[in-house]
Amino acid sequence: MENITNKKITVMIQARTGSSRLPRKVLAKIENRPMIWHVINRVKKIKTVQQIALITTKEKNDEVLLKIAKNNKIIGFARDKNDVLNRHYQCALLYHADPIIRITSDCPLIDPGLVEKMLRFYLTHDYDYVCNVLPPTYPDGLDIEVFSFKILKKVANAAKLKSDREHVTTYIRNNPHKFKIFNYKNDRDLSNLRWTMDEKRDLKFVRKIYSEMRPKVIFSMQNVLKVITKNPKISEINRNITRNEGYLKSLKKDKRIR
Repeated sequence: MENITNKKITVMIQARTGSSRLPRKVLAKIENRPMIWHVINRVKKIKTVQQIALITTKEKNDEVLLKIAKNNKIIGFARDKNDVLNRHYQCALLYHADPIIRITSDCPLIDPGLVEKMLRFYLTHDYDYVCNVLPPTYPDGLDIEVFSFKILKKVANAAKLKSDREHVTTYIRNNPHKFKIFNYKNDRDLSNLRWTMDEKRDLKFVRKIYSEMRPKVIFSMQNVLKVITKNPKISEINRNITRNEGYLKSLKKDKRIR
């Protein structure tokens, strides 16, 4: 039986260099720093978090991410590239992560303040899974999920589909009768805004936002909204790209693997 004493509130950042749509995007330079540095740097501003883990694969190309984790004094964790769900579970098991805040590496505009609010909500309410994507009301790229080790273990044991192993929490979302789920909604629907990083146009958009915010590299959702309200043309840079395209693609190739 696993030992989950000394529980630690943990952010898990999922990252790899082998993106099909924008290869090595996590290393793309934004203000002379790799994108993943910005994600890590922002996550470090979440006051309640006790540890941060960068979760990647054992592929040679991803060794650079383990070096970045070490240089930034966070946990670097590598496992099999195909079973991302098990990768999260094994990391949580080893480092006593509970609860877990899951953030993907393609979110260089992630808002530490929003993460903190959602974490506090999770800690003061009785839900298995708190997220802000069911349905989304925040800009694409501010996706946040919070859940316990117990729930992660349950999902790791129960999920059989390839898509659920690859996307970690889709089993929870697809089985709402099995879990107590809460969707954290924004005051107004901003889901049409695209702040994530999957394509060259996204990188151009993010670089523009950071250049407008100089010399700051940490800023909030509200700060970004002010920038694009003042100059709406910025949002046109990467408009009309399908949200969650990667998950939709994996569904087309889905199969039972366990």
